[in-house]
Amino acid sequence: MPQARSIPPALIEEGQRMAAICNACRYCEGYCAVFPALERRSTFAAADLGYLANLCHGCGSCYYACQYAPPHEFALNFPKLLEDIRVESYRKYAWPGALARLFERNGLVVSLATAACMAFLLVATALAVDTTVLLSPHSDGEGSFYAVIPHRAMAYGFGAVFVAALFALLIGGVRFWRDMEEDAQEFVSPGPFGQSMSDVLRLKYLGGGGDGCTYPDDRPSRARRWFHHATFYGFMLCFAATCVATVYHYALGWRAPYPFWSAPVVLGTAGGIGLLIGPAGLLWQKSRRDPDVWAGTHTGMDVAFLVLLFLASASGIALLALRETAAMGVLLAVHLGLVLGLFVTLPYGKLVHAVYRFAALVRFHVERRRPLPEWGAE
Repeated sequence: MPQARSIPPALIEEGQRMAAICNACRYCEGYCAVFPALERRSTFAAADLGYLANLCHGCGSCYYACQYAPPHEFALNFPKLLEDIRVESYRKYAWPGALARLFERNGLVVSLATAACMAFLLVATALAVDTTVLLSPHSDGEGSFYAVIPHRAMAYGFGAVFVAALFALLIGGVRFWRDMEEDAQEFVSPGPFGQSMSDVLRLKYLGGGGDGCTYPDDRPSRARRWFHHATFYGFMLCFAATCVATVYHYALGWRAPYPFWSAPVVLGTAGGIGLLIGPAGLLWQKSRRDPDVWAGTHTGMDVAFLVLLFLASASGIALLALRETAAMGVLLAVHLGLVLGLFVTLPYGKLVHAVYRFAALVRFHVERRRPLPEWGAE
C-alpha cells in the first residue's frame, strides 16, 4: 500500500528545532503526555514528530507557559507546529492515497459532498415515490419511513458506505502504527490498551495540567472538555440507538418509526441533544481562539466536521418532532443526506484524529513500561 506523501522536510526541520529546545527546558512536562514522550528521545525523526503531534490534544497550555514563545528570538509555538504536523500526518496515512488531497480544502470538500448527497437523496426519493406520498402527512405507525425510502436502500446503501469509511480509517491507523515501528501485538496489550481507553473516556489530556485547557485563550477552563464530552457521548448514544433499532427490526420484527419512549428514540434523542450542545460549544470556542497561538490554517476542517454533526443532529430531532406531518418525507431525505455526507467524508476529515490519537496514547503507555534510555526504569 503506497503512502500518499511525506511530511515536508522544512516542517520536520522546524519540529526538530522546537523539540530540542523543549527537551532541554522541560518546564511543561506535567501538562500532558507529549512532554514525557518527548523526553525519551534525543533525536526526532519524522515518525517521532508525527507520534508527538497526534499525542497532542491542542490545549495550548505549553504555549502560555513557555519562556521562549514570541517575541523571544526562539519563537516557539509548539502547539501550532504540532497541529501542522498532525494535519500532514492525516494526508500521509490516508487511504486510498489518491484521496489524501481532500484534506487540503476539507471545508469545501465536505460542503460539496454533503450538498451532493442531500441532492441525490432528495431527487432519488422524489423519483422513487409518488409526490402525494412524499408530501403528505403520515401516520405514526410502523413502517411509515419506508413508504418514503425503502428499508433496503437505507440499510444496504448506508451500511456499505459506513463499512467502507471504517475500512479506510482502519488502514490509516495500521499505517500510522507501522510507521512507529511497534509490534501489532503491543497495540492490543491489555494494560496499555485499557489505560488508553480510560484516557479517552475521561478526556484526561484536555485538562491542561489540572486547571483546564488554556483554550480559546490564556484563561484555564474546563469548557472544552465538557463540549468534547457532549460531542463524543452524543455520537455514541446515537450509535447505540442505531444498534438497538437494528435488533428491533431484524430480531423482533418491529419497524421504524418507534414510539417516543422506546429505547432507540430515547437514546437517539439524548445523543442528538449532545450533538447539538457539543459542536455548538466547540464552534463558539473556535470563533474566540487566540490568533497568536492558532493561526487558523486548518480551521475549515474542524468547522466543516462540527457543522455537519450539528446539522445531522438538528435534522434528526426535527424529523422526530414532525414525523406525522407533511414535512416528514422531505426531512427524512435531508437528514439521511446529511448522514450520508458525514459517512462519505469520515476518512478525510477531522474524525481521523480520534484514530491516530488513540494509537498514539497506546504507544505512550507501551513506552512507559520500558526503561528510560540511560536513566533506568521510570
